[in-house]
Amino acid sequence: MTQYDVIIVGGGAAGFFAAINIAEQNPNLRVAILERGKEGLQKVKVSGGGRCNVTHAEFIPSELVQNYPRGEKELLGPFHQFMTGDTIEWFEKRGVELKIEDDGRMFPVSNSSQTIIDCFLNEAEKHRVEVLYNHSVKTINNKDESWIIETNQGYFTSEKLLITTGSNPKIWNLLEDLYHTVSQPVPSLFTFNINDKRIKTIPGVVAQNVTVKVVGTHLESEGPLLITHVGMSAPAILKLSAFGAIALAKRDYNFLIEVNFIKQSFNDCLEGLKLFKQDLNKKTIFKFSPFDLPKRLWQQLVLASNISETITWSDLNKQQLEALALQLTKAVFKVDGKSTFKEEFVTAGGINLKEINFKTFESKHHKNLYFAGEVLNIDAVTGGFNFQNAWTGAYLAAKAISE
Repeated sequence: MTQYDVIIVGGGAAGFFAAINIAEQNPNLRVAILERGKEGLQKVKVSGGGRCNVTHAEFIPSELVQNYPRGEKELLGPFHQFMTGDTIEWFEKRGVELKIEDDGRMFPVSNSSQTIIDCFLNEAEKHRVEVLYNHSVKTINNKDESWIIETNQGYFTSEKLLITTGSNPKIWNLLEDLYHTVSQPVPSLFTFNINDKRIKTIPGVVAQNVTVKVVGTHLESEGPLLITHVGMSAPAILKLSAFGAIALAKRDYNFLIEVNFIKQSFNDCLEGLKLFKQDLNKKTIFKFSPFDLPKRLWQQLVLASNISETITWSDLNKQQLEALALQLTKAVFKVDGKSTFKEEFVTAGGINLKEINFKTFESKHHKNLYFAGEVLNIDAVTGGFNFQNAWTGAYLAAKAISE
């Protein structure tokens, strides 16, 4: 049986980040990472399209937490201890400079996730963290104030144990045996599959500022909307998928959404269309959108309002005006299924947050058992927020462990 002072189960972002901080803060501790795969940091490798979206340029804790459908309340305190600015400083001290893009996402200046991976691997080696690959955990037990971990390659023991395995049902099952409660996982970041003739021929079109509601619920979001080959994506949709993860799973991903493409009320839109009817008079409706909408989207909404390509504004009747106002402000689409958003595999689910001390990320059920990252029932919208949760939890757990 191999003995360590600290064992970290999970060789992902949170695991490496924690291990490096533990070894740096207390060089006397012998630290090991148990990684089930032949190499670690695979989620880091594919994140952000291979560029690694390290964090997001939001520097106010109360604003940052609003991007977490699950974990908003619990992360407020931790973010006052370690958040975006600390993450930037941490990487810069180790030679990795980050840049801010127009939408607030932050990436390494190199535009390569390998930069982050190399940083972790170099720092782990520098601080003598032992990374044991191909070690799949079979059992976790607590005996005589020590943790005993059985893997496919033998037994390990340590005084302190940190779990950073992300959304791993096998590990969740082991933790349930240790009397922790697990919320079962459902997808949290996905695009909507929609088969509708209004959008079928215009993939790639982006409506910059829309409001989307899930009919029959209080779920609502706003932002850019991208029409894809299979339906809809972009922030307006992804926010709904994250905040509505549980509700939409219960509907088996079959539901209706209502899209307001111009963020006006139906009545205001109708009055505006009546003015256009007067002012634009003999102009052909199909050729020009008086709203800030992509031309191809406008044309599909016009056709869906039973307005032909040759009709002029002056030819519009009352029914056509009302139909166009409906398409612009209350367009209903049927969602029939979901698709994974790029390489992002984010789930809602994990260890019940009431069972965690968020000052240290230690279990309330077991002394010297800690958690960080998506193994907890915490998830976020896209944009670097899930990584920021991993860095914060790993740092605070490492601080408590190394003391």
